[in-house]
Amino acid sequence: MSDRPSPLADPHIAFDRAEGRRDIVVLGSTGSIGTQAIDLVLRNPDRFRVTALAASGGRVGLLAEQAHRLRVAQVAVAREETVGELRTALTALYGSEPLPEILAGPDAATQLAASPCHTVLNGITGSIGLAPTLAALEAGRTLALANKESLIVGGPLVKALAKPGQIIPVDSEHAALFQALAAGTRADVRKLVVTASGGPFRGRTRAELEHVTREDALAHPTWAMGPVITVNSATLVNKGLEVIEAHLLYDIPFDRIEVVVHPQSYVHSMVEFSDGSTLAQATPPDMRGPIAIGIGWPERVPDAAPAFDWSTASTWEFFPLDDEAFPSVNLARHVGELGGTAPAVFNAANEECVEAFLSGRIPFTGIMDTVTAVVTEHGRPSGGTSLTVPDVLEAETWARARARELAAKATAEARA
Repeated sequence: MSDRPSPLADPHIAFDRAEGRRDIVVLGSTGSIGTQAIDLVLRNPDRFRVTALAASGGRVGLLAEQAHRLRVAQVAVAREETVGELRTALTALYGSEPLPEILAGPDAATQLAASPCHTVLNGITGSIGLAPTLAALEAGRTLALANKESLIVGGPLVKALAKPGQIIPVDSEHAALFQALAAGTRADVRKLVVTASGGPFRGRTRAELEHVTREDALAHPTWAMGPVITVNSATLVNKGLEVIEAHLLYDIPFDRIEVVVHPQSYVHSMVEFSDGSTLAQATPPDMRGPIAIGIGWPERVPDAAPAFDWSTASTWEFFPLDDEAFPSVNLARHVGELGGTAPAVFNAANEECVEAFLSGRIPFTGIMDTVTAVVTEHGRPSGGTSLTVPDVLEAETWARARARELAAKATAEARA
């Protein structure tokens, strides 16, 4: 094992400072990460230029507005049936001016990820972000990675392609670890401490979680995110995924990655070093800071996000994680240690179960109960270090189908 963090995300790598503006491709432009990244770009036109945008197609009007304001060369939508609506929206904004090139279909974002640019910001939600991640790496682009699922489900594939320092993490927790790790070498690191807000159900027992509602789960106390990510925060699945991601990014064993609950979400994560020192990266909750690290490193973007007012009194709290009420983190460690297709099964089953919960088909506690059952049934993972994309797709397909079957069975039993 090296005496320095994994080169996937290594703050010690000597990055070239870009001359002039950096060309950025934004994937998932109409989502939370994408819209905040565009805000950052528009406030720093001397540093960044967006050349292409990709989105699912659910917010066509917003995508057209973004394309027009940024004057991008290409726009991509995953849903081919939205092309006509997108073209109409663009025509209304551009008038007689030439429209950007429109790409459509499930591979459109992957095409853009390989297009000429300096950095690809992958802000897509879900494991569908794997193909664009691989395409960006293979094309030699710097990858600002907000799509944690692509690293989770395709860890060996991503690690095989990534060159030293090619991935810069955009998750607030991993951006924090990335910055704190710059203070020492790999040999200095005793453990990584990943912070969790605790979500809307912090302090509740498992029994108290059995009857929480969709609205309860979507009422996150700190962050404004999409519904899937918000539910993942409520179950703490997101924290389990982040533990796997930290292991893959920084080559730290699972038994040296700790999760601690920090309700204020001021400290985004910490690194404990061998001399007893702990370095914490802290800012008020705002994703524009991590996004700025992702697209601007090694330079810092002035006023990317708010800073603390140290003249105002505040209290920062830290609590141990309740593994009984929130078993997702330990289950994630388990599948991370198994490797191969196990993380893909975990992630795919969870995505299906979150959808089942949001549509009222299973209770909140049914999410992790069902995911645990699917992971257990999956048993020994396939692929290992020789994992292939077909391995991942096959495992995901099985996990989604089995999760739907178990969710349907639970619904029928509840109604009987």
